[in-house]
Amino acid sequence: MKICVIPARGGSKRIPRKNIRSFLGKPVIAYPIEAAIASGLFDAVIVSTNDLEIAEVAQQYGAEVPFMRPESLSDDHTATAPVLIHAIEWYEAQGHAVEEMTNIYPSTPFITADLLQDGYQVWKAAQSPYCFAVSEFHSAPQRALKLSQQGRAVSLYPEFQQTRTQDLPTTFFD
Repeated sequence: MKICVIPARGGSKRIPRKNIRSFLGKPVIAYPIEAAIASGLFDAVIVSTNDLEIAEVAQQYGAEVPFMRPESLSDDHTATAPVLIHAIEWYEAQGHAVEEMTNIYPSTPFITADLLQDGYQVWKAAQSPYCFAVSEFHSAPQRALKLSQQGRAVSLYPEFQQTRTQDLPTTFFD
């Protein structure tokens, strides 16, 4: 079985209710759900959530919510990996062998079915155990600054302070 897991916890502190906030006329979470379904890559597109309202919205846009995520996996410090493992273990406990799992975050409104299909082809061609999307930094993070305790700008990486930007390696973030 090929599953897509969209982890959508209720209770975001920085942007409350961000996963179901309206963005261009639809809840933010609707975009990755629709893209995953339209890609045709998955036997199931599921949302792992601890929030009934998020579950309802996810189902309205075609996702499955076969279980409610335990509160022990829903706090501010829970990493993504345990949430994904929980989803895989739940499916396997139902008698389904999970062969492939894709994680898409709920706050990715610009994801498309084409991007998912392209990424899948890259992953398969690479014969890698996993792949993930990255974007190139538009400025060199080695030139980053921070404020000292005295409020002064100091180099985060002083060893690169005299290095020309064009001599620094291209870097990416996930």
